[in-house]
Amino acid sequence: MTEHHADHRADAEANRLNEIPRIPLNSGYDIPQLGYGVFKVDPAETERLVTEALDVGYRHIDTAAIYGNEEGVGRAIAASGIPRDELFVTTKLWNDRQSGDQPRPALEESLHKLGLAHVDLYLVHWPSPANGHYLNAWTQLVTLNEAGLTRSIGVSNHLVEQLERIEAETGTLPAVNQIELHPAHQQREVVEWSTSRGVRIEAWGPLGQGKYDLFGASAVHDAATAHERSPAQVVLRWHLQKGNIVFPKTVSRERLVENLRVFDFELSDAEVDAISALDPGDGSGRVGAHPNDVN
Repeated sequence: MTEHHADHRADAEANRLNEIPRIPLNSGYDIPQLGYGVFKVDPAETERLVTEALDVGYRHIDTAAIYGNEEGVGRAIAASGIPRDELFVTTKLWNDRQSGDQPRPALEESLHKLGLAHVDLYLVHWPSPANGHYLNAWTQLVTLNEAGLTRSIGVSNHLVEQLERIEAETGTLPAVNQIELHPAHQQREVVEWSTSRGVRIEAWGPLGQGKYDLFGASAVHDAATAHERSPAQVVLRWHLQKGNIVFPKTVSRERLVENLRVFDFELSDAEVDAISALDPGDGSGRVGAHPNDVN
């Protein structure tokens, strides 16, 4: 075998081992379990970074109207040449567009910026309970889904009380609930409610946004040492084995590649349990805003 063919075979084997699983949604579609999130990515840098993400193998991009970088995502997608049906694109409805008929023009604006005829997932970004419009927003999203402007619909940052109201008053459950979730803040009540009804959990801030010493925790450090992986890879692997959908944000190509190398090893049950035990259980591990406080 020539060196070239050996290298090619090694690359093919690496790609097979690191193939991203797809998770079925209650909408009938499926979603890559690992994606690339562009929260707080500079709009001027978004096209380059999404291009790099697509180049190294990502096919799931998570953005939002409020991020201000949908245009960059759209330019990267257009330039990639990747068939549309191989991509999964999520964007979100911001709080000030939840009332009346505003969700449709909000989504149409996002689609224009993205250069797409539809998104794969559209989310109500926050419940904004003080505004009192999240139920209207959800009803409007059902209509947008029926109109083909989005293949799946879901919510973000919704608590059990809001999910119960959505279920009771519309009878239509979200495909996903995207929530802050990392080892110190696992939102078990929301997760249990959602998963028992077939609502998939997406974890934002999966690495705790660097706001506490997650990587220094012995449960993470010891697993990283045992598997000869980085602490970040271990935490992402923990998410995957818990069934979470994740889309870590990075502005480093090296980290983009590293974050994909999480499918060719597996944590033991004991390692998963040790990392799960990092949640104090009292909500003190939250690093972002409480969902009821964002209005």
